[in-house]
Amino acid sequence: MSGAADRAGAVLEIDLGAVAANWRMLRDRAAAASGAGCAAVVKADAYGLGIAEVGPALAAAGCRTFFVAHIDEGMTLRGLLPHAEIAVLNGLLPGTARVFREYRLLPVLNDLGQVDAWRDSGAGAAILQIDSGMNRLGLPRREVEALAAASPDRLGGVVLRTVMSHLACADEPEHPMNAAQRDAFAAACRILPPAPASLAASSGIFLGPDYHGDLVRPGAALYGVNPLPGRLNEMRQVVRLKGKILQVRDIDTGDAVGYGATHRRTRPGRIATVAVGYADGWLRSFSNSGSVVFDGHKLPLVGRVSMDLITIDVSSPEPAARVRPGDCVELLGDAYTVDDAAAEAGTIGYEILTSLGRRYHRSYVGRIGAETGAGHAA
Repeated sequence: MSGAADRAGAVLEIDLGAVAANWRMLRDRAAAASGAGCAAVVKADAYGLGIAEVGPALAAAGCRTFFVAHIDEGMTLRGLLPHAEIAVLNGLLPGTARVFREYRLLPVLNDLGQVDAWRDSGAGAAILQIDSGMNRLGLPRREVEALAAASPDRLGGVVLRTVMSHLACADEPEHPMNAAQRDAFAAACRILPPAPASLAASSGIFLGPDYHGDLVRPGAALYGVNPLPGRLNEMRQVVRLKGKILQVRDIDTGDAVGYGATHRRTRPGRIATVAVGYADGWLRSFSNSGSVVFDGHKLPLVGRVSMDLITIDVSSPEPAARVRPGDCVELLGDAYTVDDAAAEAGTIGYEILTSLGRRYHRSYVGRIGAETGAGHAA
């Protein structure tokens, strides 16, 4: 009987050693620049790559503090990492205080209502998020001032593990919003009770020590996404995706390819059909714009991306004679990175990663061991 990889239309290889190496590099960079500690953001199933594998790999690399978005993500991670500190970014939803305590999760308190609810439920450790200008989650300035005026009574029993905020434009180092948010966050921290500060996520780490505070929180950069688009990517590539060729056919001048006949041949050529589609997270926006790599040659995706299939122009003289059904093309890898794919799809690397489907056969390499058991509970 054939193996799962043989039966699959595509194989996704995830390099856990590269994830760990990326985290260590960012940890060392922050520590050298500012003395800040380094957490890891593993929300959205570790950016689509599998929290059950990525979480323990990061813990084995030395990470002790993790951020997720949803409570259930925190519950899952607690089962994997009994000694880690786990914070839930979306905060304290009504009726969930008991779950936070049972699973020893840190709520990120995003408004005064959540502050009051956590205090009234018995309080304990929490993270306070300040809105420094993004107008998304976090206490706006008027609520920060109200909390400062009412402290310490309004925080009665609430132990501020960290005060955090989030940068809107950190991937654009020259954007004036960065300095404005840094200053607004610093002003808020000055009037609140003393607590460790955290401002920088992946791109913010590269803005320098003024943005680090006491804890940095990389996410996408851990998984190979370039934290500074347009500049040399210092992160190691984490994912390699190979799709299998199902059929190769000759087509003639005037022949159309795919739904809607959006690609029509201007000369004879060859088309290879690959077993990947938008049901696998290969975005429809790749239609007539994406690329694959075969034997070192970049080949264009032609026609529309359909649910299960894409079509590749393999007419180029070099690979044309050698492409056969059963061969694989590289959809993601060193020669065509997550950021390259995002540029051709008109999106960002975050979406490429988090869209990767479950029909791929997943292969994990570079394991570095299990959680060491060090650290402390939240």
